[in-house]
Amino acid sequence: MTTTTDPTRERTAGAGATTPASRPLRRRRARRAWLGIAYASPTAAMVVLFFLVPLVLVGWMSLHRWPLLAPPTLNAPDNFTGIADNDLVRSATWFTVKYTLVITVLLFAISLGLALLVQHRRPGVGMFRTAFLLPMAVGFASASLLFLGLLSDEIGPVNDLLGRLGLVDGYVSWTSGSANSALTSAVVLVLWRFAGFNMLILLTGLQAIPPEIYEAARVDGAGRWQTFRRITLPLMRPTIALVLTLMVTGSLLAFDQFWILTRGGPDNSTTSLVMVIYREAFIRLDLGSAAAISVVLLGVLVVFNVIQLGVLRRRSN
Repeated sequence: MTTTTDPTRERTAGAGATTPASRPLRRRRARRAWLGIAYASPTAAMVVLFFLVPLVLVGWMSLHRWPLLAPPTLNAPDNFTGIADNDLVRSATWFTVKYTLVITVLLFAISLGLALLVQHRRPGVGMFRTAFLLPMAVGFASASLLFLGLLSDEIGPVNDLLGRLGLVDGYVSWTSGSANSALTSAVVLVLWRFAGFNMLILLTGLQAIPPEIYEAARVDGAGRWQTFRRITLPLMRPTIALVLTLMVTGSLLAFDQFWILTRGGPDNSTTSLVMVIYREAFIRLDLGSAAAISVVLLGVLVVFNVIQLGVLRRRSN
């Protein structure tokens, strides 16, 4: 009697069977997977606890009338419709947009200029890099208090120094005298505090460009402006996208410099959107209204950053 075997069936059975040699490999893979989950779990727990849970809570609060010392009651969508009728929100929105445009242009120009200045290694360039980055070691609130003392019309040395140089006549109230002087004080503070940090990011992008590309451009007769426009800027688009995103986001969320320096004055002319949120929550004790403004601001930030990164990536590609 002759027995025939099906080769296809044998191959299928062999593929589905677990050989003794493959069992340790599978155990090692499972062990690595569980080890990766164990490493990622603390970070995931922190993200859920300090980001997702507060985000959901803010969204839920925005749908309720929630006095700080009383139980919440559902009033959707009154908190969102009331934003358009709030005069302070409208003025704060306009001021925040104006401040964002001014600080983004000036901060990017100064940071890029500093990065180009210290790009190449030469005697003393390390000292300049350190000096430009040192203001980052000062906390933002501490830096705001420092500028408040320097610009004070009573004890600050700035007025005396400018008076001796003949640039001002008498004492000038830099933080509360006028809307322009208050805005200028905050802009100078932010430039001093963050120019070095953004310089460091842009310097990293500059040093990532291969020197051979610049050498080839010089051989082809390209000048400095042509090299900067045709080589440096296009190759730095990812870095520029990151820097601009950080600048715009930080400007739209501005709070410390205005709360400490100007208190939103004079006449609410330097009141930012985040200051409005703070006042709604902790001065008017209306957490629902503050949460609604926060949700709208978060949506604007997400949409703006997605559009900005999408445009820069498309140009880079």
